[in-house]
Amino acid sequence: MDDISQLIKEAKPLYFARKRRNNRIKATLAMLVCTAMIGLFVPKNQAPFEYQDYWYSIISTTEQGSVIADMGLPTDEFGLLDVA
Repeated sequence: MDDISQLIKEAKPLYFARKRRNNRIKATLAMLVCTAMIGLFVPKNQAPFEYQDYWYSIISTTEQGSVIADMGLPTDEFGLLDVA
């Protein structure tokens, strides 16, 4: 019986050290996975120049004329759809 209690006294710090190490590994992996998932959903800041140029041309066309009038629908003096 004395041998068993001696073995438990020796193994107790090793058990808790291994348990702490495993918990740190799990926490680190969980943090990396969360960081990677957040990184997937964060929008990118830089768009290609052609993409920006495309939208600039669409916006400038809309500011200069009426998209509704370009489609051949009746519009009023503000370029809005005329329903009356």
